[in-house]
Amino acid sequence: MSARVLVVGELRDGHLADPTLESVGSALALAGGPEGVVGFLAGASARSAASEYGRYGVADVRVAESGSFDSVPPAFLAPVVVATASETRSDTIVVGGTTFGRDLTGRVAARWNAAAANGVTEVRLTGEGFLVRRPVFGGRATETLRLEGPRRVLSLRPHSFSAPEEKPTEVRVTPAAAPEPAPGLLGPKRVAVAPIASGAGPGLTDAAIVVSGGRGLRAPENFHLVEELAQALGAAVGASRAVTDAGWRPPSFQVGQTGKTVSPQLYIAVGISGAIQHIVGMVSSRVIVAINSDATAPIFKVADYGLVGDLFEIVPALTAEVRRVRGL
Repeated sequence: MSARVLVVGELRDGHLADPTLESVGSALALAGGPEGVVGFLAGASARSAASEYGRYGVADVRVAESGSFDSVPPAFLAPVVVATASETRSDTIVVGGTTFGRDLTGRVAARWNAAAANGVTEVRLTGEGFLVRRPVFGGRATETLRLEGPRRVLSLRPHSFSAPEEKPTEVRVTPAAAPEPAPGLLGPKRVAVAPIASGAGPGLTDAAIVVSGGRGLRAPENFHLVEELAQALGAAVGASRAVTDAGWRPPSFQVGQTGKTVSPQLYIAVGISGAIQHIVGMVSSRVIVAINSDATAPIFKVADYGLVGDLFEIVPALTAEVRRVRGL
């Protein structure tokens, strides 16, 4: 069994965003190859960015090229996406699980009379039907859903799927039927972005690897151990609420229920006991490594690998080994 998939893309700085690349990877698996995948983009730079779909073998791309689409809410784009899906005979629509993607999913599903699921971490097309998995109850459980009906709309949890291998092909760009939005429908347009304190590495929510530190570091001057390990790994730096409440690091570093939710390929928790408020913010990470001197710490219940011992010995040794292996 295979599906015909429309991938709704997002643009960042005029290029396909990472969640879109992950959506393409999932779509190629569902369709059994690039022939069953169609790309979609809307915005002022949609046509120029359309060729990036071709890096992964997707030859058919539909674009709604207008600067107005950079300022409209997902409610306006929903009928455009539905019309494009119908025109391309797609039975599945996939979008990244960003704020935009989650909003668009419900609106498209309602218009298209389709089943919908947000936060998807696994998709399977089997004899039992179209099955998806996603975390529920704050990440404390995982549910499997069978999406009934001939059509479905999915938003994928970030970092749960891999970007596909490059397979360059020539792209055929076709304008999508999209009316110019009335001025009264235009929302605010981003004109500038001011970064907040997040360390020297990649952004916390977008990083493939996250190293977080907790109260087990004992004092703010010891947090450099976490930062040095993160730098060696090319990772983002996170922290527990205890650390940010104590003022050791800004609130923008906090991972957890009242902070940021992350789902990297690798999450390393250094000196974090594992209160449920922290766990719900990182439990969907693909691999979790915990370093703690307390063998009974709750963090070990969700960790794939645990190191029980003195972090002041373990972390410097681990950093040195990473640097050696990577030639740093």
